[in-house]
Amino acid sequence: MTVPSRNLTEERPTFVTHLECSATGEHYPTGRIHGLSKAGKPLLVRYDLAALSESVNRNEIAGRPPDVWRYREFLPVRHVENIVSLGETITPLVPLPRIEEETGSAQVLVKDEGRLPTGSFKARGLAVAVTMAKELGVARLAMPTNGNAGAALAAYGSRAGIETFVFCPEDTPEVNVREIALQGAKVWRVNGLINDCGRIVAEGNEPMGWFDFSTLKEPYRIEGKKTMGIELAEQLGWDTPDVIFYPTGGGTGLIGMWKAFRELVEVGWLDQPLPKMVAVQATGCAPIVRAFEEGADHADYWEDAHTIASGIRVPSAIGDFLILQAVRDSRGFAVAVTDEEIADAQTRIPRTEGLLLSPEGAATYAAYRRALAEGRVGRNERVMLFNCGNGLKYPMPPADRRLDRHQPIAWKQFEV
Repeated sequence: MTVPSRNLTEERPTFVTHLECSATGEHYPTGRIHGLSKAGKPLLVRYDLAALSESVNRNEIAGRPPDVWRYREFLPVRHVENIVSLGETITPLVPLPRIEEETGSAQVLVKDEGRLPTGSFKARGLAVAVTMAKELGVARLAMPTNGNAGAALAAYGSRAGIETFVFCPEDTPEVNVREIALQGAKVWRVNGLINDCGRIVAEGNEPMGWFDFSTLKEPYRIEGKKTMGIELAEQLGWDTPDVIFYPTGGGTGLIGMWKAFRELVEVGWLDQPLPKMVAVQATGCAPIVRAFEEGADHADYWEDAHTIASGIRVPSAIGDFLILQAVRDSRGFAVAVTDEEIADAQTRIPRTEGLLLSPEGAATYAAYRRALAEGRVGRNERVMLFNCGNGLKYPMPPADRRLDRHQPIAWKQFEV
Protein backbone atom coordinates (compact mmCIF):
# COMPACT_ATOMS: atom_id res chain seq x y z
CA MET A 1 0.00 0.00 0.00
CA THR A 2 1.34 3.42 -0.98
CA VAL A 3 1.38 5.91 1.88
CA PRO A 4 0.83 9.55 0.81
CA SER A 5 3.53 12.04 1.69
CA ARG A 6 2.72 13.59 5.06
CA ASN A 7 3.30 16.93 3.35
CA LEU A 8 -0.04 16.21 1.66
CA THR A 9 -1.90 15.01 4.74
CA GLU A 10 -0.77 17.15 7.68
CA GLU A 11 -2.32 20.57 8.23
CA ARG A 12 0.32 23.28 8.48
CA PRO A 13 -0.11 27.01 9.04
CA THR A 14 0.02 29.51 6.24
CA PHE A 15 1.43 32.97 6.82
CA VAL A 16 -0.11 34.87 3.92
CA THR A 17 -1.10 38.38 4.97
CA HIS A 18 -2.26 39.96 1.72
CA LEU A 19 -1.70 40.32 -2.02
CA GLU A 20 0.18 43.33 -3.33
CA CYS A 21 0.22 45.10 -6.68
CA SER A 22 3.71 44.69 -8.08
CA ALA A 23 3.62 48.21 -9.53
CA THR A 24 1.77 50.37 -6.99
CA GLY A 25 2.07 48.41 -3.76
CA GLU A 26 -1.72 48.51 -3.24
CA HIS A 27 -2.95 45.73 -0.96
CA TYR A 28 -5.64 43.18 -1.84
CA PRO A 29 -7.34 40.73 0.55
CA THR A 30 -6.62 37.01 0.54
CA GLY A 31 -9.29 34.33 0.22
CA ARG A 32 -10.83 35.88 -2.90
CA ILE A 33 -10.36 35.30 -6.62
CA HIS A 34 -8.00 37.87 -8.11
CA GLY A 35 -6.53 38.40 -11.56
CA LEU A 36 -4.42 41.47 -12.26
CA SER A 37 -4.42 44.48 -9.98
CA LYS A 38 -6.46 47.60 -10.71
CA ALA A 39 -3.33 48.96 -12.38
CA GLY A 40 -3.31 45.96 -14.73
CA LYS A 41 -0.15 44.51 -13.16
CA PRO A 42 0.64 41.14 -11.52
CA LEU A 43 -0.24 40.61 -7.88
CA LEU A 44 2.37 39.22 -5.49
CA VAL A 45 1.66 37.11 -2.40
CA ARG A 46 3.06 38.57 0.83
CA TYR A 47 3.73 36.70 4.07
CA ASP A 48 4.31 37.42 7.75
CA LEU A 49 7.91 36.23 7.50
CA ALA A 50 8.71 37.04 11.13
CA ALA A 51 5.96 34.69 12.31
CA LEU A 52 7.00 32.11 9.72
CA SER A 53 10.58 32.06 11.00
CA GLU A 54 9.31 31.41 14.53
CA SER A 55 7.06 28.57 13.36
CA VAL A 56 9.49 26.43 11.36
CA ASN A 57 13.22 26.03 10.94
CA ARG A 58 15.56 24.52 8.37
CA ASN A 59 16.10 21.32 10.35
CA GLU A 60 12.36 20.67 10.46
CA ILE A 61 12.12 21.21 6.71
CA ALA A 62 14.98 18.75 6.15
CA GLY A 63 13.09 16.04 8.07
CA ARG A 64 10.06 16.17 5.78
CA PRO A 65 9.44 14.01 2.69
CA PRO A 66 11.36 15.24 -0.39
CA ASP A 67 8.73 16.99 -2.47
CA VAL A 68 7.91 20.64 -3.16
CA TRP A 69 5.14 20.62 -0.54
CA ARG A 70 7.75 20.40 2.23
CA TYR A 71 7.88 24.21 1.91
CA ARG A 72 4.20 24.64 2.81
CA GLU A 73 4.79 27.55 5.18
CA PHE A 74 6.16 29.53 2.23
CA LEU A 75 3.08 28.71 0.12
CA PRO A 76 -0.45 30.18 0.11
CA VAL A 77 -2.63 27.03 0.41
CA ARG A 78 -4.66 27.01 3.63
CA HIS A 79 -6.31 23.59 3.69
CA VAL A 80 -4.47 20.36 3.01
CA GLU A 81 -7.47 18.72 1.30
CA ASN A 82 -7.18 21.25 -1.53
CA ILE A 83 -3.62 20.30 -2.50
CA VAL A 84 -3.48 19.01 -6.07
CA SER A 85 -0.40 16.83 -6.45
CA LEU A 86 1.03 14.40 -9.00
CA GLY A 87 4.21 13.68 -7.02
CA GLU A 88 6.32 16.84 -7.40
CA THR A 89 9.71 15.44 -6.50
CA ILE A 90 12.88 17.31 -5.64
CA THR A 91 14.84 17.66 -8.89
CA PRO A 92 18.54 16.78 -9.00
CA LEU A 93 21.60 18.96 -9.48
CA VAL A 94 23.61 17.29 -12.23
CA PRO A 95 27.30 18.23 -12.52
CA LEU A 96 28.95 18.65 -15.93
CA PRO A 97 32.53 17.48 -15.16
CA ARG A 98 33.70 17.24 -18.77
CA ILE A 99 32.38 20.70 -19.53
CA GLU A 100 34.13 21.99 -16.40
CA GLU A 101 37.39 20.44 -17.58
CA GLU A 102 36.98 21.75 -21.12
CA THR A 103 36.19 25.32 -20.01
CA GLY A 104 38.42 25.44 -16.93
CA SER A 105 35.35 26.26 -14.83
CA ALA A 106 35.17 25.65 -11.09
CA GLN A 107 31.67 24.16 -11.06
CA VAL A 108 28.87 23.94 -13.61
CA LEU A 109 25.62 22.32 -12.49
CA VAL A 110 22.32 21.67 -14.22
CA LYS A 111 19.10 21.69 -12.22
CA ASP A 112 17.11 19.17 -14.22
CA GLU A 113 13.47 20.16 -13.98
CA GLY A 114 12.53 17.58 -16.61
CA ARG A 115 12.14 15.03 -13.79
CA LEU A 116 8.89 16.65 -12.58
CA PRO A 117 5.37 15.47 -13.47
CA THR A 118 4.45 16.43 -17.05
CA GLY A 119 8.19 16.60 -17.76
CA SER A 120 8.86 20.28 -17.09
CA PHE A 121 9.23 22.98 -14.47
CA LYS A 122 5.72 24.15 -15.33
CA ALA A 123 4.48 21.45 -12.95
CA ARG A 124 5.65 23.52 -9.97
CA GLY A 125 3.74 26.65 -10.86
CA LEU A 126 0.59 24.91 -12.05
CA ALA A 127 0.45 22.55 -9.06
CA VAL A 128 0.20 25.52 -6.72
CA ALA A 129 -1.95 27.67 -9.02
CA VAL A 130 -4.50 24.89 -9.63
CA THR A 131 -4.48 24.10 -5.91
CA MET A 132 -5.45 27.70 -5.21
CA ALA A 133 -8.06 27.65 -7.96
CA LYS A 134 -9.60 24.61 -6.29
CA GLU A 135 -9.41 26.27 -2.88
CA LEU A 136 -11.13 29.40 -4.21
CA GLY A 137 -13.85 27.48 -6.05
CA VAL A 138 -12.84 28.15 -9.67
CA ALA A 139 -14.54 25.64 -12.00
CA ARG A 140 -13.14 26.51 -15.44
CA LEU A 141 -9.63 27.61 -16.48
CA ALA A 142 -8.07 28.71 -19.77
CA MET A 143 -4.55 29.60 -20.87
CA PRO A 144 -2.34 30.26 -23.88
CA THR A 145 0.78 28.10 -24.05
CA ASN A 146 3.83 27.26 -26.11
CA GLY A 147 3.46 23.68 -24.88
CA ASN A 148 4.65 22.68 -21.43
CA ALA A 149 2.46 25.02 -19.36
CA GLY A 150 -0.62 23.76 -21.17
CA ALA A 151 0.38 20.18 -20.49
CA ALA A 152 0.76 20.95 -16.79
CA LEU A 153 -2.56 22.80 -16.65
CA ALA A 154 -4.30 19.89 -18.36
CA ALA A 155 -2.83 17.35 -15.95
CA TYR A 156 -3.45 19.27 -12.74
CA GLY A 157 -6.85 20.47 -13.91
CA SER A 158 -7.93 16.89 -14.55
CA ARG A 159 -6.54 15.86 -11.18
CA ALA A 160 -8.56 18.61 -9.49
CA GLY A 161 -11.74 18.02 -11.49
CA ILE A 162 -11.53 21.48 -13.07
CA GLU A 163 -12.41 22.00 -16.74
CA THR A 164 -9.50 23.38 -18.80
CA PHE A 165 -9.15 25.07 -22.20
CA VAL A 166 -5.75 25.49 -23.86
CA PHE A 167 -4.71 27.49 -26.95
CA CYS A 168 -1.37 26.85 -28.70
CA PRO A 169 0.48 28.47 -31.60
CA GLU A 170 0.05 26.21 -34.61
CA ASP A 171 3.75 25.24 -34.66
CA THR A 172 3.73 24.01 -31.05
CA PRO A 173 5.56 20.65 -30.91
CA GLU A 174 3.16 17.84 -31.76
CA VAL A 175 3.97 15.87 -28.62
CA ASN A 176 2.93 18.85 -26.47
CA VAL A 177 -0.42 19.27 -28.20
CA ARG A 178 -1.23 15.57 -27.97
CA GLU A 179 -0.10 15.47 -24.35
CA ILE A 180 -2.44 18.35 -23.51
CA ALA A 181 -5.35 16.59 -25.20
CA LEU A 182 -4.62 13.21 -23.64
CA GLN A 183 -4.49 14.73 -20.17
CA GLY A 184 -7.99 16.08 -20.48
CA ALA A 185 -7.88 19.65 -21.71
CA LYS A 186 -9.79 20.97 -24.68
CA VAL A 187 -7.00 22.19 -26.94
CA TRP A 188 -6.87 24.30 -30.11
CA ARG A 189 -4.04 25.31 -32.43
CA VAL A 190 -4.04 28.98 -33.39
CA ASN A 191 -2.45 30.56 -36.47
CA GLY A 192 -0.35 33.02 -34.48
CA LEU A 193 2.01 33.38 -31.52
CA ILE A 194 1.36 32.95 -27.80
CA ASN A 195 0.24 36.58 -27.52
CA ASP A 196 -2.46 35.90 -30.12
CA CYS A 197 -3.56 32.87 -28.11
CA GLY A 198 -3.60 35.04 -25.00
CA ARG A 199 -5.89 37.53 -26.70
CA ILE A 200 -8.37 34.72 -27.46
CA VAL A 201 -8.31 33.64 -23.82
CA ALA A 202 -8.92 37.21 -22.63
CA GLU A 203 -11.79 37.70 -25.07
CA GLY A 204 -13.39 34.49 -23.83
CA ASN A 205 -13.45 35.44 -20.17
CA GLU A 206 -16.99 36.79 -20.28
CA PRO A 207 -18.73 34.57 -22.87
CA MET A 208 -17.09 31.35 -21.62
CA GLY A 209 -16.93 32.14 -17.91
CA TRP A 210 -13.42 30.80 -17.53
CA PHE A 211 -10.66 32.23 -15.38
CA ASP A 212 -7.65 33.52 -17.33
CA PHE A 213 -4.62 31.46 -16.25
CA SER A 214 -2.17 33.30 -18.52
CA THR A 215 1.33 33.87 -17.14
CA LEU A 216 1.24 36.28 -14.17
CA LYS A 217 -2.47 37.04 -14.64
CA GLU A 218 -3.11 35.18 -11.40
CA PRO A 219 -0.94 35.46 -8.26
CA TYR A 220 -0.07 31.87 -7.43
CA ARG A 221 2.00 30.39 -10.25
CA ILE A 222 4.92 32.51 -9.03
CA GLU A 223 4.58 30.85 -5.61
CA GLY A 224 4.90 27.41 -7.16
CA LYS A 225 7.91 28.45 -9.22
CA LYS A 226 9.36 30.00 -6.05
CA THR A 227 10.00 26.50 -4.76
CA MET A 228 12.85 26.20 -7.27
CA GLY A 229 14.76 28.83 -5.33
CA ILE A 230 14.03 27.39 -1.88
CA GLU A 231 14.86 23.88 -3.04
CA LEU A 232 18.07 24.97 -4.73
CA ALA A 233 19.25 26.79 -1.62
CA GLU A 234 18.53 23.74 0.54
CA GLN A 235 20.35 21.41 -1.87
CA LEU A 236 23.43 23.63 -1.62
CA GLY A 237 23.42 23.58 2.20
CA TRP A 238 21.44 26.83 2.45
CA ASP A 239 23.75 28.59 0.07
CA THR A 240 23.32 29.75 -3.52
CA PRO A 241 25.31 29.58 -6.76
CA ASP A 242 27.28 32.61 -7.88
CA VAL A 243 25.33 32.80 -11.15
CA ILE A 244 22.02 31.35 -12.35
CA PHE A 245 21.29 31.12 -16.09
CA TYR A 246 17.54 30.90 -16.59
CA PRO A 247 15.56 30.56 -19.86
CA THR A 248 13.23 33.55 -19.88
CA GLY A 249 9.94 33.86 -21.73
CA GLY A 250 7.18 35.07 -19.43
CA GLY A 251 9.75 35.09 -16.63
CA THR A 252 7.65 33.55 -13.84
CA GLY A 253 10.48 31.29 -12.69
CA LEU A 254 13.12 33.98 -12.58
CA ILE A 255 10.78 36.33 -10.70
CA GLY A 256 9.73 33.53 -8.37
CA MET A 257 13.27 32.43 -7.55
CA TRP A 258 14.37 35.95 -6.79
CA LYS A 259 11.33 36.35 -4.53
CA ALA A 260 12.28 33.11 -2.77
CA PHE A 261 15.87 34.20 -2.17
CA ARG A 262 14.76 37.50 -0.70
CA GLU A 263 12.25 35.80 1.58
CA LEU A 264 14.91 33.33 2.75
CA VAL A 265 17.23 36.22 3.61
CA GLU A 266 14.46 37.89 5.59
CA VAL A 267 13.78 34.77 7.66
CA GLY A 268 17.52 34.34 8.25
CA TRP A 269 18.02 31.15 6.24
CA LEU A 270 20.26 32.68 3.57
CA ASP A 271 23.12 35.16 3.68
CA GLN A 272 24.09 37.80 1.15
CA PRO A 273 25.32 38.08 -1.53
CA LEU A 274 22.60 36.44 -3.58
CA PRO A 275 23.28 34.95 -7.02
CA LYS A 276 23.47 36.98 -10.18
CA MET A 277 20.33 36.22 -12.19
CA VAL A 278 20.87 35.93 -15.94
CA ALA A 279 17.84 36.10 -18.24
CA VAL A 280 18.50 33.93 -21.31
CA GLN A 281 16.62 34.56 -24.53
CA ALA A 282 17.02 33.77 -28.23
CA THR A 283 18.21 36.35 -30.76
CA GLY A 284 14.95 35.80 -32.68
CA CYS A 285 12.90 36.88 -29.65
CA ALA A 286 14.84 38.95 -27.12
CA PRO A 287 12.65 41.77 -25.77
CA ILE A 288 14.10 41.51 -22.25
CA VAL A 289 17.69 41.58 -23.53
CA ARG A 290 16.97 44.66 -25.63
CA ALA A 291 15.31 46.45 -22.72
CA PHE A 292 18.16 45.53 -20.38
CA GLU A 293 20.78 46.84 -22.78
CA GLU A 294 18.82 50.06 -23.34
CA GLY A 295 18.37 50.64 -19.61
CA ALA A 296 14.59 50.52 -19.98
CA ASP A 297 12.14 49.45 -17.28
CA HIS A 298 9.75 47.81 -19.74
CA ALA A 299 10.31 45.75 -22.89
CA ASP A 300 8.74 46.72 -26.19
CA TYR A 301 6.89 44.10 -28.24
CA TRP A 302 9.26 41.96 -30.32
CA GLU A 303 8.15 41.82 -33.95
CA ASP A 304 8.49 38.62 -36.00
CA ALA A 305 9.39 36.48 -32.99
CA HIS A 306 11.00 33.18 -33.94
CA THR A 307 13.26 30.57 -32.33
CA ILE A 308 13.53 26.80 -32.08
CA ALA A 309 13.21 27.21 -28.29
CA SER A 310 9.46 27.78 -28.34
CA GLY A 311 9.22 28.09 -24.57
CA ILE A 312 11.09 31.40 -24.66
CA ARG A 313 9.32 32.71 -27.75
CA VAL A 314 7.30 35.32 -25.85
CA PRO A 315 7.20 38.64 -27.74
CA SER A 316 5.76 40.59 -24.79
CA ALA A 317 5.77 39.64 -21.10
CA ILE A 318 3.36 41.29 -18.68
CA GLY A 319 5.97 40.89 -15.94
CA ASP A 320 8.77 42.46 -17.98
CA PHE A 321 9.52 45.10 -15.33
CA LEU A 322 9.74 42.43 -12.61
CA ILE A 323 12.21 40.39 -14.69
CA LEU A 324 14.37 43.44 -15.35
CA GLN A 325 14.22 44.49 -11.71
CA ALA A 326 15.34 41.03 -10.51
CA VAL A 327 18.19 40.94 -13.03
CA ARG A 328 19.43 44.39 -12.05
CA ASP A 329 18.93 43.97 -8.31
CA SER A 330 20.95 40.77 -8.45
CA ARG A 331 23.81 42.39 -10.41
CA GLY A 332 23.01 40.03 -13.27
CA PHE A 333 22.44 40.57 -16.96
CA ALA A 334 20.38 39.46 -19.96
CA VAL A 335 21.86 37.63 -22.93
CA ALA A 336 20.54 36.30 -26.24
CA VAL A 337 21.90 33.30 -28.15
CA THR A 338 21.29 32.16 -31.70
CA ASP A 339 19.28 29.13 -32.73
CA GLU A 340 22.52 27.66 -34.09
CA GLU A 341 24.11 27.95 -30.64
CA ILE A 342 21.04 26.39 -29.05
CA ALA A 343 21.02 23.47 -31.49
CA ASP A 344 24.75 22.91 -30.99
CA ALA A 345 24.32 22.83 -27.20
CA GLN A 346 21.34 20.50 -27.48
CA THR A 347 23.58 18.03 -29.35
CA ARG A 348 26.80 18.64 -27.43
CA ILE A 349 25.60 18.09 -23.85
CA PRO A 350 24.02 14.65 -24.44
CA ARG A 351 27.10 13.46 -26.33
CA THR A 352 29.53 14.88 -23.79
CA GLU A 353 27.66 14.42 -20.51
CA GLY A 354 24.79 12.04 -21.31
CA LEU A 355 22.14 14.56 -20.28
CA LEU A 356 19.25 15.36 -22.62
CA LEU A 357 18.22 19.02 -22.60
CA SER A 358 15.18 20.84 -23.87
CA PRO A 359 15.95 23.62 -26.38
CA GLU A 360 15.36 26.18 -23.61
CA GLY A 361 17.73 24.34 -21.28
CA ALA A 362 20.30 24.13 -24.07
CA ALA A 363 19.99 27.90 -24.45
CA THR A 364 21.30 28.36 -20.91
CA TYR A 365 24.44 26.38 -21.70
CA ALA A 366 24.95 28.36 -24.91
CA ALA A 367 24.49 31.56 -22.92
CA TYR A 368 27.02 30.43 -20.33
CA ARG A 369 29.62 29.72 -23.03
CA ARG A 370 29.01 33.12 -24.56
CA ALA A 371 29.18 34.92 -21.19
CA LEU A 372 32.39 33.06 -20.34
CA ALA A 373 33.98 34.11 -23.64
CA GLU A 374 32.91 37.71 -23.11
CA GLY A 375 34.22 37.83 -19.55
CA ARG A 376 30.78 38.40 -18.00
CA VAL A 377 31.20 35.28 -15.86
CA GLY A 378 34.41 34.15 -14.20
CA ARG A 379 35.78 30.61 -14.42
CA ASN A 380 36.00 30.53 -10.64
CA GLU A 381 32.26 31.12 -10.20
CA ARG A 382 29.79 28.35 -9.36
CA VAL A 383 27.24 28.33 -12.17
CA MET A 384 23.72 26.89 -12.25
CA LEU A 385 21.98 26.16 -15.55
CA PHE A 386 18.25 25.42 -15.55
CA ASN A 387 17.01 22.68 -17.85
CA CYS A 388 13.32 23.40 -17.79
CA GLY A 389 11.98 20.39 -19.68
CA ASN A 390 12.62 16.75 -20.47
CA GLY A 391 14.62 16.42 -23.67
CA LEU A 392 12.54 13.41 -24.71
CA LYS A 393 9.68 15.78 -25.60
CA TYR A 394 11.55 17.36 -28.49
CA PRO A 395 12.62 16.28 -32.01
CA MET A 396 15.93 14.43 -32.17
CA PRO A 397 18.40 13.86 -35.00
CA PRO A 398 17.64 10.84 -37.22
CA ALA A 399 19.41 7.55 -36.53
CA ASP A 400 18.93 5.57 -39.74
CA ARG A 401 21.75 3.00 -39.88
CA ARG A 402 20.53 -0.59 -40.23
CA LEU A 403 21.94 -4.11 -40.35
CA ASP A 404 20.72 -7.06 -42.40
CA ARG A 405 21.18 -10.09 -40.19
CA HIS A 406 21.23 -12.36 -43.28
CA GLN A 407 24.31 -10.67 -44.77
CA PRO A 408 27.98 -10.77 -43.71
CA ILE A 409 28.74 -7.94 -41.30
CA ALA A 410 31.39 -5.40 -42.31
CA TRP A 411 32.92 -4.82 -38.87
CA LYS A 412 34.82 -1.69 -39.83
CA GLN A 413 31.56 0.21 -40.15
CA PHE A 414 31.25 0.22 -36.34
CA GLU A 415 34.41 2.31 -36.08
CA VAL A 416 32.91 5.20 -38.03
